[in-house]
Amino acid sequence: MSIFDCLKSLGIAEPSGSGWLAVVFTFLLAWVVTWRLIPSVRKFALKVGWADQPNARRLNREPLPNAGGLAIYAGVIAAVVLASLLRPIELQGVLAQVLTILLGGSILVLVGFIDDQFGLPPSVRMLVQVLTALLLVANGISVKVAIGTALISSVISAFLTVFWVVAVTNAINLMDGMDGLAGGVSFISAMSLLAVSAQFPNRAAATLVLAALGGAALGFLRHNFHPSRIIMGDAGAYFFGYVLAATAILGKLQVTTIFSLLPPVLFLLVPVLDTTQVVIRRLMAGKNPMSSPGKDHLHHRLLALGLSQRRTALALWAIALVCNLLAMVVIKDIRWEVMVVTPITIIFLLGLTVLPRMQRRKVQREGGNG
Repeated sequence: MSIFDCLKSLGIAEPSGSGWLAVVFTFLLAWVVTWRLIPSVRKFALKVGWADQPNARRLNREPLPNAGGLAIYAGVIAAVVLASLLRPIELQGVLAQVLTILLGGSILVLVGFIDDQFGLPPSVRMLVQVLTALLLVANGISVKVAIGTALISSVISAFLTVFWVVAVTNAINLMDGMDGLAGGVSFISAMSLLAVSAQFPNRAAATLVLAALGGAALGFLRHNFHPSRIIMGDAGAYFFGYVLAATAILGKLQVTTIFSLLPPVLFLLVPVLDTTQVVIRRLMAGKNPMSSPGKDHLHHRLLALGLSQRRTALALWAIALVCNLLAMVVIKDIRWEVMVVTPITIIFLLGLTVLPRMQRRKVQREGGNG
């Protein structure tokens, strides 16, 4: 087998072209920009008081800078813009949809940042989330259904899309209560969606966005794995949730039957399941599910069983990875080689990011004990 045949078997649609190199470039650039920018953002955030105080939702025992989402956003935008300017791939046809996703994500970063630093009423946040979801619908990114007349189908499609995008956006945000959890799960989902998208040339621009999102998530994890130096805040969580929700229903992942709803849900099952059980429990207790923080998330339950924060994050990462692999199995036309290489790559990159940090922490503890 030639090197080109090998690359094709791994889902690289045009190995003789430069498109796949653009994807690698985008991932690495977003990774490095986010990783290197966070220390400066953290320093500035501490100086001006952009920090989350210890509360019933988060596990931090001291104020933590909450502006990590700004570095994540900067890494994604810088990588996508530079990759687009190089024009190594054909962007026509899907560029408008990608710009729509980035525009909606940018609006949510702004709203999330304002909420992080000054606070916003839940109704305002929800309204903006609904409007950014409708922005996707207006540009052809929606859950496709075929029920009754064209008008009925359009209304149902818009409703399902808004519900999906708002639900996932808030699910990522609500899950971000422990070091490394939301960032790691977002990285796994982004890389899995990237592996699927990379197999289809007409999804090249969407693939660049996912590559940038995955790179930024990994760069952020370098500083967010326990013990965290910074958190992503609402700005980062909204951005991750919105972009992942949109790309999960884009192109080959659009749904037309009840069964085809399964892959998008599986790609994001951990945050969706976490939020679903929290909402149900709080409603049954007569509480407002969106404004009643508490220790009733999946990670709180694992911590209560005696797991450390690191082991809890690793356990939920593993569950997320299995769910993403199941999503790839459900989708047709996914080669088995891709389903083998994808988890290996994800595990390798996560290990490369968190193991040195764990080792340094161990050395510091031993040095302190000595």
